Amino acid sequence: MINKRLLIKNLLAHNDENSFYDKKRKIDISQKEGKGKFLKHICALSNSNPKNNSYIVIGVKDDDNNIIGVDFFDDSKIQNLINAYLNNPPIVEYENIPFPHLPDDKVVGLVTIRPIDVITSLKKNIWKYYGGSVFFRDGSISMPKVFDIEIKDVNSKIVSAIENHAQNNIELTLDGVFDFMNKRQDYNPQYKVFKEYFVLCWSGDKKVVKNETFFSRVDIELINEQVRLFYSTLDEDSISYNEDQFKIIEYVKLGLQNSYKYYKLEEKTIRFENNAQYSIEANLIFEPPQFDRKVLHHIYNSNNTILEKLEKKRELNQNENEDLKNLAASYLICYLNGFNDALMKLEILKPYVKSYNSELYTSYKETMRIFRKVKYN
Repeated sequence: MINKRLLIKNLLAHNDENSFYDKKRKIDISQKEGKGKFLKHICALSNSNPKNNSYIVIGVKDDDNNIIGVDFFDDSKIQNLINAYLNNPPIVEYENIPFPHLPDDKVVGLVTIRPIDVITSLKKNIWKYYGGSVFFRDGSISMPKVFDIEIKDVNSKIVSAIENHAQNNIELTLDGVFDFMNKRQDYNPQYKVFKEYFVLCWSGDKKVVKNETFFSRVDIELINEQVRLFYSTLDEDSISYNEDQFKIIEYVKLGLQNSYKYYKLEEKTIRFENNAQYSIEANLIFEPPQFDRKVLHHIYNSNNTILEKLEKKRELNQNENEDLKNLAASYLICYLNGFNDALMKLEILKPYVKSYNSELYTSYKETMRIFRKVKYN
């Protein structure tokens, strides 16, 4: 089993960007430009590596390889994006890798592209790239090319050696468990060994409501691979497990005008097999709350007034400052109730809440995380 943190270190130490791995400070697949660039790199790396895995490391400075991290990204539907835009789409996995020196809310993103040994191309237009385009890696650059030659295997031995040097061992596993237990000692840290092979650590702030146990500030790591499987600071979660699987149900708090309820959002099940393999299945179980249209029209118009003031740098009154705290969440509810323009308003809102304060921006990012999950389903 590969220790993904060690794999990232080996990739960064091996060489600069090349034909089997790329590095990015960040990616943004919420916009057409970012989505197009991401798909281009997936296509190029897949075509240039017919016999071996290829990788994209996210959260690294390009000039000095300094690991700065990115936000935890739990979009389990990223394969849907790949399938929608690429012919012969490769299997792509996005994992969140914690590093000890990073803040709790930051990780390094690791994208793994599995080899398929056939040509991948764009299925349809995206940003400035045309449907039918084929990309390859030319050194560290993803370039469009006319494909008329046989795919060459030039990287499989190098990548195999890098992956072999990143294999996990008992020392790395024990260090990982102790690090987690010490770091999370304020949040009831626990661990369990599954199938005599996998070590799963989790923690959370526990509370009991009507005989049901819930956790907030949940952190879950698969220590063998140094992969963070789940992380959230704002929602509520229920956790259950047996000898074969670990299950978490994520709840989100939504509402209007100081009236809020918890709604089930997603059920994620981690299954462990006897053959030293595991799988993760995520199912959206969200039923959007429905509200009176007249009330929503009033809230939507009030939100637009606040947003307009922010754009024009006009001062908000006391009530508007209070409403600003829930502006993103109420726009999300409007979107879920058929106000499609609310999505555009959310995108416009981002720079203003980002510069306002960190708490408001964290709440905004949580809202967008919920939106992504709902959108891709």
